[in-house]
Amino acid sequence: MNDHSRAEPILRVEGVTRVYRVDSREVPALRGIDLAVDRGQVVALRGRSGSGKTTLLNCIGGLDRPSSGTVWLEGSDVTRLPDAGWVDLRRHRIGFVFQAHALLATYSARENVDLMLRLAGVKRGERQRRTEEVLATMGLARWMEHRTFELSGGQQQRVAIARAIAPRPSLLLADEPTGELDSATGQQILALFRHIADRDGTTVLIATHDLAVDAFADEVVHLEDGQVVDRRAGGRAGGQ
Repeated sequence: MNDHSRAEPILRVEGVTRVYRVDSREVPALRGIDLAVDRGQVVALRGRSGSGKTTLLNCIGGLDRPSSGTVWLEGSDVTRLPDAGWVDLRRHRIGFVFQAHALLATYSARENVDLMLRLAGVKRGERQRRTEEVLATMGLARWMEHRTFELSGGQQQRVAIARAIAPRPSLLLADEPTGELDSATGQQILALFRHIADRDGTTVLIATHDLAVDAFADEVVHLEDGQVVDRRAGGRAGGQ
């Protein structure tokens, strides 16, 4: 475990449930999830489709609301924030990386990142500096002005990561970030997540089927039927 992880956990999930109503039935998606994650950790959330991985990420990031339980971020209970409060968190403290990228296709890589920083209230000169810095970190210095539909899948995912980390969030949530990538590109993306965690102390939660994630993670958490059924050290536990 890296040095960033010695402080109070950045994220605590306590007894979180999520129940959906389908017609007249109640369908539980999460069943009392407890989780604590330290600053600068990379945690892999593993499990089959329908195990609750994406629902848990969405409840942590405010895209969905728990039916019960509490989510703590940096010592504050954020579970019942109003919508405007969650928007503010996602602009400043929580970054999302989606499997489908969710980029603006006719915008350039630079413009996609700049827009996120503009929404976060960053001034123009600082936006330009940060945009160029994060895109260079992602290996995209030569492609900054390309519109995203002109980029490969791996390059688009790098733009999505750059956009998510540009506001310097405390917590990065990634949903199947390597699911549509070839193995070599997937490994590069995972190495970038590890680099962000080690360099900046960003905490990264990755919902994934990809076994390769384990080698980059501090901890692997296995979900089944909406419950945590196993937790074990990842390949980077102990700073290896």
